[in-house]
Amino acid sequence: MITFVILAMAAAVTLYFAYYVFNALSEPYRTTRVYAYTANDGVAADGLVVRDALLLPTQNGILEITRAEGEKVGKGQQVALVYQNSAAQASQAQIEEMEMDIQLLEEAIAQSGSLESAARLDEDILQAVVELRSSYAQGDFTQLRTQVMGVKSSVLKRGYTYGDGLTSADLSARLRQLRADLDLLTRQSAWATTRVTAPVPGVFSSLVDGYESRLTPESVYQLTPSSLQELIDNPAGEDGGSMGKLITSDTWYFAANLPQEAAERLDEGDTATLRFSGELNRDVDMNVDRIGPTEEGKTLVVFSSNRYLTLTTLLRHQTVELIFESWSGLRIPKEALHLIEEQQENQETGETVSTNRLVVYAFINGRSEMREVSIVHEGSDYYVVHPVGTGRKVLRDGDTIITQATGLQDGLLLEAR
Repeated sequence: MITFVILAMAAAVTLYFAYYVFNALSEPYRTTRVYAYTANDGVAADGLVVRDALLLPTQNGILEITRAEGEKVGKGQQVALVYQNSAAQASQAQIEEMEMDIQLLEEAIAQSGSLESAARLDEDILQAVVELRSSYAQGDFTQLRTQVMGVKSSVLKRGYTYGDGLTSADLSARLRQLRADLDLLTRQSAWATTRVTAPVPGVFSSLVDGYESRLTPESVYQLTPSSLQELIDNPAGEDGGSMGKLITSDTWYFAANLPQEAAERLDEGDTATLRFSGELNRDVDMNVDRIGPTEEGKTLVVFSSNRYLTLTTLLRHQTVELIFESWSGLRIPKEALHLIEEQQENQETGETVSTNRLVVYAFINGRSEMREVSIVHEGSDYYVVHPVGTGRKVLRDGDTIITQATGLQDGLLLEAR
């Protein structure tokens, strides 16, 4: 029985090597594609975004928020409207329509009616649509209401100014009637509608997650790794007693637990690059405000920034990448790189000098063409390289290079696979 097992294993090994040899002979070369790549020396950081915020208490009635997420609001400016009933809400929508119509009619009456003015209005319509479409494509809805009203406004203005059969007298009569109707509707609905205004200037956010009172710019400096982790693991949940909040400071913070060895590479006062995902989705250069205590191999670090505040309103628990260094270039597999030795004659001394070059072989029209490179970073199974030289024969993003072949040299005609 043992003899049979040994023979079976020997047969399997023989078949494997036979397949390998056949495969190597049937594929005289292998290729891969070069692509642009950035390698990072970084570490993951788990933490919380911290901001100074003022909660806005909820109101009884039908609430309509009139500010977009991340929109800046001045002191005394309207944040929301509260209606006693649905009739009051409908009246407010009608009032806004009338106010816009009045403004457009006033501008239409003032228009000269020239072809130049018509062309300008057409351009305004096109520009308003383009801006709305661009914001939608980018997922930026902070100015959605304003942009939608802009499109509607441009279209109506065009119709009022150059609509068929509309004389200056017609427009003036319609304007007088609208003003009278607006005055009446405003007086009738005033008792049923309440304006909510901002007590202080800030950035509006509808997200109230319970961290506002538990984690502030003042308390963030008192955190330890364990207390931060407790905050992460036990979120308070949304606050039903608030309709939103105003972020009242220009600076926001990120408190994170880092591996101790990573924190030791930082100094207070330095600038560090943090890569955020989600709503922010970008690299942010932040100040290292505080390197706190260490517990069980984790160190508390507080970062701060005064950029992108309006894009951070929905951020709280984040896992980011702290990037210490980056290397950008072209990524190639290690097996594609070759060290070649060349003999060159020194023109002054006449001596023969040996020089070494790092090259890859590009696959061009069935031939191998040498491309010199320099290494900028080494990974586990790849290199990040820069092309050496100028002109046509340099390595570029998208080139096909040879990773396996026999007897490679510049200009070698390769057999078709």
